[in-house]
Amino acid sequence: MKKNFKRFWKLGREEFNTQYFDITKNGELMLKEGNYQYNIAKLVKQYGTALEVMFPFIVETRLHQLMDIFSAYIKLNDYKGKFYYHYPMKVNQHKQYVLSVVSEGANLETSSPNELWIVKRLWEQERFSSKIRVLCNGPKTERYIKLINELNQNGLTITPIIEHRDELVVFKKYKSEIGVRVNLNVKVKSHWDKRFNYFGLTEDEILKLGKIPNLGVISYHVSSQIQKLDGLTEPVKRLFSIYAKLRQRNPKLDTIDIGGGGAIPYVKKPMYTVKAAAQRIVKTCKQMSLKYNVKEPNIICEWGRYVVAPAQITVFKVITEKSVENGSNRKWYIVDGSFINDLPDTWTIHQQWHVIPVNNMNTRNNQRTWLAGSSCDSDDKYTAQGTYILLPKLQDETDQFLTFLDTGAYQDSLGARHCLLATPLKIIAHNGEVKVAAKRQSAEDIGKSFGW
Repeated sequence: MKKNFKRFWKLGREEFNTQYFDITKNGELMLKEGNYQYNIAKLVKQYGTALEVMFPFIVETRLHQLMDIFSAYIKLNDYKGKFYYHYPMKVNQHKQYVLSVVSEGANLETSSPNELWIVKRLWEQERFSSKIRVLCNGPKTERYIKLINELNQNGLTITPIIEHRDELVVFKKYKSEIGVRVNLNVKVKSHWDKRFNYFGLTEDEILKLGKIPNLGVISYHVSSQIQKLDGLTEPVKRLFSIYAKLRQRNPKLDTIDIGGGGAIPYVKKPMYTVKAAAQRIVKTCKQMSLKYNVKEPNIICEWGRYVVAPAQITVFKVITEKSVENGSNRKWYIVDGSFINDLPDTWTIHQQWHVIPVNNMNTRNNQRTWLAGSSCDSDDKYTAQGTYILLPKLQDETDQFLTFLDTGAYQDSLGARHCLLATPLKIIAHNGEVKVAAKRQSAEDIGKSFGW
């Protein structure tokens, strides 16, 4: 019976990122970390809701998997370049996420001076190896430029990525490696429409630049959540035509950065695996190197969502229910959190999520629901794009909890304070221990940020 419910909620399946989840004999959600087990229902009763639970071991496992698979296909294809992973800090700047990836061999990518300030702090505290490499994307403000130069002079390998012509002038005398970002004339099928992009130089602009002192990296970023394998390889093919021409005048150029885009199955439908993606990317790089008769470049990828999204869940309590109007057989379940604040991708880009109950998972008495948040806003809802979320029917004198999976990417950094609601309490579950990483804010705490 337990196996049937486990299959029903799509748990224990690697293709859905739920291989660590299981159901207890009491019908409660459980997550396994080796020999350790975390009963999510018990954590909720101890710490309350809304609640975020982060699992560092999942970050570490997925990072190792990604690096090992790319390295394996590089060896299988007798590819001469190396693979490097750079964690894009904008995905989640929380300390435990950054420390988890850095401790396991990841390099970093920053998009602002404040993110680079975090790198500086870690560097001064000797929290990572001197071999780490930092790519600096985003507009180079005066403060950003100052930090780049300061850390570079202090021995950290900092590679500023040129986004537009003015930055070429700024870094003309930069003594270390620089990179340049190209706005590739290629479109892919993904969750976002990228018809217009102001980052990077156009293909024509880059090819007219001639020799660029200390140019070592050429990069692009076409989109996120790229849905098909061709969407990962077509930009690579396009980039190689530029890479080959740039190397004629810039012999130090030896690295391509394919940016982000590695997708995860939020909607729980089968899609490409990381093995298939790595195989196609390395094979394409090998073929393009032979086609253009150029040195096989090192490959950098920045798949932040792939590494960290599955490492966090967000848990809410259902506080009441209402019937949906117009004779629908659905019920509104109102939760004690806010989608606008806590899971902003729900309403900004209409993200679909894998939502499951935390308790009463072994009941067949389920209800088709839509979810509403606790803010006074009609957009504060999750309707699974008009379909439904199947959850247990509410029982008298029994609290019902539910959780959103794969919430580790972007939600924390994009979260807001709509209606002055507090953000969820965050806990870290690692090596059998649970620690509070961020306390639940009081009305006084939130009010202070608005001048009260």
